[in-house]
Amino acid sequence: MKISIKYISFWAVLLGAISPFCVKSANTEKNVPIYFSADEVEENDKTGIITARGDVNIVRNGVTLKADNLTYDRPNDVLTADGNVSVMHTDGTTVFADHVRLSDKMTKATINDVKAILADKSRLAAKRIKQTSEKDKHFFYAVYSPCDVCQDNPKPLWSIKARKITHDAANQDVYYRSAFLNFKDIPVLYTPFMSHPDPTVKRRSGFLPPALASNKYLGTAVQARYFIDINDYEDLLLSPIISSDQNPVFGGRYRKNLYSGGIDLQGTLMKDKETHETRGNINAKGRYEINDLWLARMDINYASDGAYLKDLSLPGRTDTWLTSNLAFERFEGRNYANIEGYSYKLVSYSLRNSDIKEFKQREYSKPYILPLATYEHISDADKIGGYFKNTFNIASIYREKDETQTQRATMINAWNLPYTSPFGEKYRFTASLKSDLYYVDDYYNARQQNYTGEVGRIFPQAGVEWRLPFVRATESTRQILEPIIVAVIAPNGGNNTKKIPNEDSLNAQLDDTNLLDLDRYAGYDRNDTGSRISYGLNWSAYGNIIGRTSSFFGQSYYINNNESFTQSLGEDSHFSDYVGRIFSAPNSYLDFNYRFRLDKDNFSVKYSEINTRIGTSMLSTYISFISIKGRDKKGSDSSSYFFDDYRERKELYTSINAKISRDWSISIYNRQNLSKKHNISLEHGGKLIYDDECFKLIFNTHKYNSTDPDYDDGYEFSVIFLLKTLGSIGSE
Repeated sequence: MKISIKYISFWAVLLGAISPFCVKSANTEKNVPIYFSADEVEENDKTGIITARGDVNIVRNGVTLKADNLTYDRPNDVLTADGNVSVMHTDGTTVFADHVRLSDKMTKATINDVKAILADKSRLAAKRIKQTSEKDKHFFYAVYSPCDVCQDNPKPLWSIKARKITHDAANQDVYYRSAFLNFKDIPVLYTPFMSHPDPTVKRRSGFLPPALASNKYLGTAVQARYFIDINDYEDLLLSPIISSDQNPVFGGRYRKNLYSGGIDLQGTLMKDKETHETRGNINAKGRYEINDLWLARMDINYASDGAYLKDLSLPGRTDTWLTSNLAFERFEGRNYANIEGYSYKLVSYSLRNSDIKEFKQREYSKPYILPLATYEHISDADKIGGYFKNTFNIASIYREKDETQTQRATMINAWNLPYTSPFGEKYRFTASLKSDLYYVDDYYNARQQNYTGEVGRIFPQAGVEWRLPFVRATESTRQILEPIIVAVIAPNGGNNTKKIPNEDSLNAQLDDTNLLDLDRYAGYDRNDTGSRISYGLNWSAYGNIIGRTSSFFGQSYYINNNESFTQSLGEDSHFSDYVGRIFSAPNSYLDFNYRFRLDKDNFSVKYSEINTRIGTSMLSTYISFISIKGRDKKGSDSSSYFFDDYRERKELYTSINAKISRDWSISIYNRQNLSKKHNISLEHGGKLIYDDECFKLIFNTHKYNSTDPDYDDGYEFSVIFLLKTLGSIGSE
């Protein structure tokens, strides 16, 4: 039967009393309808007692209370619920109890033999729960665990048992008295007192779990972490490191969210115990939307010396350069503009073994770029689909005294017309005019001739691209075969390398990604001069059984074999090398990608890059191999400060990931230098991981082998414990 009774407005308070984490009084919701049903309801007019028996159900706001019997003593203001009492909340939380007693206007409660399944599937049990009028809840002889249990093994992996747990509703704190952390019901940690914020607290000042690590420089290290909640949009983390072999390291991180952006500042500072040198690093990132059109951003990175990041195992320890950048960007319709500044700091000592002179030159000749400005405009398409793209770029590059200084202004005006013929042919017509104006100070060219002064150049270029895709479809597969031809008309010469340094077009490589481009240089200082025809063939197949496979193979023919791009690659032929790629993912167990460059005469491999992943979630292997054939240093641009342009490079990266059992897994990796002079492991390590629904344990070891002969490498060790809902201890 369903009956509406005015007295059961107490139902919400009952639900709040039973729910361990409810801190609001339900009396604030007076107009929410209540649905009540029971097999039998009786009200005694003389005693003022209301009794409901048999399958009692109270529903409000989706929250359901069930009990065998419910009694409300109005004169004494006492409500009791007995027999299979349960409360089901909308978030999935379900609370079970044998007996519930409410009094003092429903503000005080006593609940016996409580068990709860929380919204995140965690479990809580207590012998008795008592709620005071201040909404504080006291759990006596309580047990909490987020771990799953099964019928064969009812003991959770870990749990917290406490003589008393108090939930301070007003301050949103949880206090433990005489608490044990148990693993498999075996006590492993005891604390007479412990507290933490309740689950409703998102952030608050206080200590975070410490981080633990060990390496050769610091020895055994502990990083304490204290979090300061300045306000809802701003916080500070103090994270000093105390180690066995070094002086304390002062570290911290400051974050602030602004209405239109945010900043993130972090860094460390220490005094070396042996050298007494002050060492440190700074990382600062920021982003701010000035208005609807302008955006400002920064990325500042600094380290006192090249070995500091490695010594403390900080982010960026394997980088060659630390790059700092400050930029302003504007987005408006088809217009884009930016103004940037760059500075660099060399933190890698890889050159010291190979070329000490080159190393010193790089360290001394760090460029500073300010400003680097770009403006781009793309017009609306005209009646036939053609459109203009106008680009204006300026750059000012400074170095230390007696080094090359460059100021450049570039303007490119280009017209583009895409077109698809009735036969399915796809065309793209392009014509462009590039104008450059330079002021160069103290530039030494390849012949060691010095130049200082102004220089200008104009470079026209026109091209057409043709594609014709052929499609073959069956019930299970679809294949696409697409021949491509790109013809470019451009004047010979015009780079004027005797007077114009190469600052932004270094590291020129012919590969499958730029073979068909009209301009294959990454920057503005070098023009892709000379007329040529590039051609290639794309093939791809898709199917329900064979997965996806694609490939490309192509080459270029140069009308004049003495042009800049081919010369920068050490070539003097009308034909370029062959370039291509092969990608295959026939099923979920194999993913293969191969990029290559083959000698045009004997098909020897000049460049190859292989990336493949083989295996299942139980056992998988990842292999990455890169090989770049070195070339004579004399053939490179003398203004190059990128030593790797002419040094042979061969690296092999391998990793194996295996799942030993449902919860245990292991992974190992190695990055190997396979070059003839330095056949060593650059980096290797591994992890042993235990991971289930409530606990994670990670053993991690790592070694980075620096090529700096003065740097003493060592293994780094770390251990991470993560208890679900409580947090983690340790650091990777």
